[in-house]
Amino acid sequence: MSLETEIIDRATKGKATRLSFGEELASLGAKYDEVVALDADLSKSTMTMLFAEKFPKRFFNAGIAEANMIGMAAGLAAAGKIPFAASFGCFLTGRYDQIRMSVAFTGANVRLVGTHAGVGIGEDGHSQMALEDLTLMRSLPNMTVFQPADDYDTRAFMNWSMGHQGPIYMRLTRQALPVLKRANLRPFAPGRWDLLTALHESSIVVLASGALVEASIQAADLLARLGPVTFINANWIKPIDEELLLKAVQSKPKLFVTIEDHYRIGGLGGAIAEKLSEWKMSAPLLRIGVEGFGQSGSPAANYEHYGFTPRALAGQIEKALSAGQ
Repeated sequence: MSLETEIIDRATKGKATRLSFGEELASLGAKYDEVVALDADLSKSTMTMLFAEKFPKRFFNAGIAEANMIGMAAGLAAAGKIPFAASFGCFLTGRYDQIRMSVAFTGANVRLVGTHAGVGIGEDGHSQMALEDLTLMRSLPNMTVFQPADDYDTRAFMNWSMGHQGPIYMRLTRQALPVLKRANLRPFAPGRWDLLTALHESSIVVLASGALVEASIQAADLLARLGPVTFINANWIKPIDEELLLKAVQSKPKLFVTIEDHYRIGGLGGAIAEKLSEWKMSAPLLRIGVEGFGQSGSPAANYEHYGFTPRALAGQIEKALSAGQ
C-alpha cells in the first residue's frame, strides 16, 4: 500500500489540520529518534501535546517566548535533530527577525508550524489571527511554504519533509476541514498541486488554498451554469506548480481566481500574480482574500462578513467575469 493510499484510508472524516499535525508528529516521533518538538506554551492548542505525552524527553516548552523557541529549534537542528517548532501562526511569524537570521539565513533544518490561521479561528479576534504569515514566509529565499487543505495534505507533507533539508513553514487551521475527493491522485512532490477537475478550455480557473478549498468547490458548482470550471487545490505556496499553472494559461481561460483566508496581498494571490505577469498572460486575475483587519466573531459570521461563503464567492467571481466581457 502506498503512503498516499494509507493516509487517505486513515482520514475517513474531516478534522482540523492542527490535529492532523499533532497526530502525525507523534507517529513520526515513533519512527525517527531525531524528531523533536518545541512549543511556546500552547501545546493543547497546537496539538504538540500528543507528541509530548509519548516523548516527554524530546519535547521542549519554551514558555511564552517564541523568539527563544525559534533559536532553540535552530540550535537543535545544528545538533542533528529534526525540530518541529509550533505556535499560533501570528505569534510565530511575528518573530520574523529570529526566523530570518536564525533559521532562514543559516539554512537550518527547522519545520516551523503556524496554527490558527485566518479569520476562520473566530472569536479569538484579530490579535490571534495569522493573516500576513504567508507574505512574510514566502519572502525568505530558501523557505518552503505549504498550506494543507485537509488531513491527507498535512500528513503527506510532513512525511515528505523528513527527506527535505532546509527551513519549512506549514500553515494550519483551528477548524475542521473535510477530506477532499481526489479522483486522480498524483505522487506527492514539491510544488505539485491537486487538479481536482479536468483542465478545460476557456474555463474559469479557480485556485484555492487551505480552509477555503471546500467553500470554493461549492462556489464552483454554483458557477457551472456559466461554463466549465477548472479547480486546483493550491496547497504549495512556495514553490508553486509552474507546470500546471502554465497548462492552465495555455488553455486560454476566461478568468483566473485565487481564494484564501489570508490578506489579499502577498499570499497565494500574490504568488500567482507575480508568475502570470512574468508570462504576460491576458486573462484577468481576481484575488479573493481578507480586506482590512480581522475581527472577533463566530467562524461562520466572519466568513459571511468577508465574503467567504460559497454563494458570496460565486457572486464575486460572476461579477468579475461579467466585467471582463
